[in-house]
Amino acid sequence: MILRVFLRPHREPASRITWTAVIIALPILGLIGYVLFGEVNIGRRRIARMRQVLARMPGPASIARPARPCDEAAIPGHLHHLFLAGRSINGFDPVGGNRGVLQADSNAAIDAIVADIDAARAHVHLCFYIWLADRNGLKVVEALKRATGRGIVCRAIADDLGSRALIRSRHWQEMRAAGVQLVRAMPIGNPLLRVLKGRLDLRNHRKIVVVDNWIAYCGSQNCADPEFRVKARFAPWVDAVMRFEGPIARQLQYLFAGDWTAHAGEDLRDILCQPLPLALPGPGPGAVCQAIGTGPTVRFSAMPEIFETLMFAARRELTITTPYYIPNEGLQAALCASARRGVPTRLILPAVNDSWIVGAASRSCYADLLDAGVRIFEYRGGLLHTKSLTLDGEILLIGSANMDRRSFELNYENSVLVYDPALTAVLRERQQSYIDRSDEVSAGEVAAWSWRTRLRNNAVAILGPIL
Repeated sequence: MILRVFLRPHREPASRITWTAVIIALPILGLIGYVLFGEVNIGRRRIARMRQVLARMPGPASIARPARPCDEAAIPGHLHHLFLAGRSINGFDPVGGNRGVLQADSNAAIDAIVADIDAARAHVHLCFYIWLADRNGLKVVEALKRATGRGIVCRAIADDLGSRALIRSRHWQEMRAAGVQLVRAMPIGNPLLRVLKGRLDLRNHRKIVVVDNWIAYCGSQNCADPEFRVKARFAPWVDAVMRFEGPIARQLQYLFAGDWTAHAGEDLRDILCQPLPLALPGPGPGAVCQAIGTGPTVRFSAMPEIFETLMFAARRELTITTPYYIPNEGLQAALCASARRGVPTRLILPAVNDSWIVGAASRSCYADLLDAGVRIFEYRGGLLHTKSLTLDGEILLIGSANMDRRSFELNYENSVLVYDPALTAVLRERQQSYIDRSDEVSAGEVAAWSWRTRLRNNAVAILGPIL
């Protein structure tokens, strides 16, 4: 088994060392653990199906183009390489002519989604990791049923683990009976047999809503109330969601179509090839946007590469929010390097994490970050679930991806990279509101931690490469 650990491709040295140590120290448990969680394997049949689906779909570089080329807002030369990095993942070109609106809060985001579903003219596509049968979750359920009642084609994907309660409820059956087309992403089936085909914990963590090929939502929010009753003691869950209008919706549609076709077998090429409007109505050139979709069947280490590229590009300011910070060595080094070259660098994390393991592993990184000059803030207004990055007042990244191994290697994620100084300023203001409700962590405070606290944090962090 140790030989397999060393021969397995696409594994960081730290991960190989950790698994080797675990297997030597705890032979039986280590072997079982490695079989269950040691390899990024979704199953050969699933991989083959995903490759077949992608081979049949239209080229990603062409799907966001309207009937005639629209005028795209110029990207400053010093930012071109950021979008080149994004294009290397999915093949999406940056597209202009978009308008973005940051939703006021979680409830406002759901209300906006429901309003767009009610106004849909052709189709509604949704994909959520967690979809609960609570107030907000049922608002979306009822909106989809209303839409199908007036002839709108509605397709919805829910992760079989994250949304298991809704999937096994009467609401799922009622949606299906009303005509909503439903798919369970990454179906588990018999857990004992599932582990023979692939890992149980590789999930579809995406949050995508697309309406009529022109309206799309992207952010950190699941289809649920901020009270998040499955983990209510950490509530409220604080999220950020962007509503986009424009050709960027087609790129998120492409990610949805890949997931849908792989699971449902229905070919959505006709929707992807429909002509788009010539331009976004309204003043100004609009925002330049690019979708980034990652997962276990996408290039290894794609998501950390994007994070690190953005960090190394920072010249004036870098602000990041994430609920789960368990970085690999490259990402930790990139964040420290930003601060060391004099860039004001801020990292905002929840003061109380819903996973004590993640909280401990995150805090094991504090001393090095603070020593480099990174300012760390712990949000005390609930569980800060927002995954966002703002760069130099020009660039923002928003989506579903965390800064941990699950998002780097195990889960399907979606994010949008945006060049728009005005929209970036809006998101930066939201980040500042988080800072205003946070306690800043000082080097003296970390130095004063007891040896037991440091031992716990560092011991947990050792397992970071395999968490």
